[in-house]
Amino acid sequence: MLAVTTGYVEADNVVGERLISFFSERAKGGAGLIIVPFTPIDIASPMQPGLYHDRFLPGAQSLVEAVHAHGAKVAAQLLAQYHWVTKEGGPAELVAPSLVLNRIVGATPRALTVEEIHRLIEEFGKAARRARDAGFDAIELPLGIGYLLSRFLSPCTNQRSDEYGGNLENRMRLPLEIIEKIKEKVGKDYTIICRLSVEEFMDGGHTIEDSRRVASALEEAGIHALDIQAGWHECPVPLVQMSVSRGAFVYLAEEIKKVVPMPVIAAYRINAPVLAELVLSQGKADLIGMGRALIADPEFPNKAEEGRVDEIRPCIACSRCLEEVLPAYKSWGKPVSVSCTVNPQVGKEMEYVIKSVAKAKRVFVVGGGPAGMEAARVAALRGHKVTLYEKQDRLGGELLVSCLPPYKDEISYLTQNLVTQVYKAGVVVRLNTEVRAKLIEQEKPDAVVLAVGATPIIPDIPGVGGDNVVTAIQVLTESEEVDEEVIIIGGGMVGCETAEFLACRERKVTIVEMLPRIGNDLGATYRPFVMKRLRELGIRMEAGFKVEEITDKGAKGNRDGVSEFFAGDTVVLAAGFKSNKDLAEELGGKDASLYLVGDCVEPRMIKEAMEEGFRVGMEL
Repeated sequence: MLAVTTGYVEADNVVGERLISFFSERAKGGAGLIIVPFTPIDIASPMQPGLYHDRFLPGAQSLVEAVHAHGAKVAAQLLAQYHWVTKEGGPAELVAPSLVLNRIVGATPRALTVEEIHRLIEEFGKAARRARDAGFDAIELPLGIGYLLSRFLSPCTNQRSDEYGGNLENRMRLPLEIIEKIKEKVGKDYTIICRLSVEEFMDGGHTIEDSRRVASALEEAGIHALDIQAGWHECPVPLVQMSVSRGAFVYLAEEIKKVVPMPVIAAYRINAPVLAELVLSQGKADLIGMGRALIADPEFPNKAEEGRVDEIRPCIACSRCLEEVLPAYKSWGKPVSVSCTVNPQVGKEMEYVIKSVAKAKRVFVVGGGPAGMEAARVAALRGHKVTLYEKQDRLGGELLVSCLPPYKDEISYLTQNLVTQVYKAGVVVRLNTEVRAKLIEQEKPDAVVLAVGATPIIPDIPGVGGDNVVTAIQVLTESEEVDEEVIIIGGGMVGCETAEFLACRERKVTIVEMLPRIGNDLGATYRPFVMKRLRELGIRMEAGFKVEEITDKGAKGNRDGVSEFFAGDTVVLAAGFKSNKDLAEELGGKDASLYLVGDCVEPRMIKEAMEEGFRVGMEL
């Protein structure tokens, strides 16, 4: 398991039970080596636990013991991010080798002095000694993704003219001196892994060719393995999003493996056992590194080994976990707490333990989308007798539509997994069955869970009932014909994804949005790449425009009090969704215990639906 920042630390950066539970679950799930990030310097933020003082040793030791108890090895990653506290009790400062804008933080750092660099080297050495004393099996030194040490290594951020800048030999001086100091403190044979961004995808940054030289120098310095990364946090290339194909960066590990004899770890977008096995069998890497795949399902390795591949809860590459971390760099010191779209138990391993109930209930779940399926699955695992009703001819709900836009096919794997888990949990599934209050009254279940979703909003606009007006769902499911020139009313996620869907089918598309920004509900780690693709496809995007009338020729409206008209043969409605409340209102006065989950509470994302479904399944 690759190092991931979770924020599951105590306020004073000490390892607590929450962090231990998170990583011990991954060890229990079969990961062979777990890499845990620690800060070797005071950063005045609860991003990751500390190893910059001996007071952190008891917590670190407890973590090691918990991981070892499940047969896994554990490494301490010594991670210097972007900030540090230069004086005891002082504020955190944004620092770097040179005065080059840090785009992730949105500020220009202060350049470290040579004296401070020497102090940094010493602190890394001390932290390594603490890691060894705590019982860690190895140390990982991160030299990638744009963190402090990689900014010294890369020519795009290191503009120093002293012994720590200039040519590659000088730019490598800091990491090599840290490695030398670590060996001095822990012994020459203690295992050291380096995590390296082999291709930075930054203007003026390192390429594969540069990294070949770096890898050889690291091997000469006596490190024992290389953990291969791609890009930087601020690079203009998507790294872990849905638009990145599975295994897209395995080639970087393959190239480095050609120049060094040490073990090489391949990573990024490897979220299926067959792909992982293929990489190993073809000799492209020696180990497989997974981060988000093991957040999504801590039992991934065990399930793969036991042939239960269909039970692996897939990472869908939504980047929600990353999205919850990156904003903290701009608001330094703000607490971070990572969650997962597909796994509601992440960070709640101690409290969300599925246990059998003392008395089984008859539970009806109405609606087979993500919220309904998760509620049914969890309730059945706890011993309840669950019947799941779905009015369509298959389970999935809105997931069946969400997977249709370009680059969203990962969602279909989640649908398959949820359906498999529902049946394996023993849930009785009734398809093609629309539930009304009469059925509930007749059957008298002990509890009813409504997960009946939402329907598209049809805005009250003159002309909205015209033959040339369709909804985004009708477009994506191709249940309605769309002419050559299309106007999409609504520039949120659904509107943007529908526009891309149509543009890829050679339609001429214009998005009109009432808000001042297109894609306003897209996550910060997702939106820039979506906007770039829309521009490249030639999609016209018009924000701040309020539609006042739809005609057979297009849409009329105004922007800032000025009337405008956009021509189009077909008008697509993507103006949001409204909750289906009818059945809830019918059952409002009935005796059965009633729970609402998912979009029928309020239209939101998959994550909220999964969380509510899981929580209700636990409450029943």
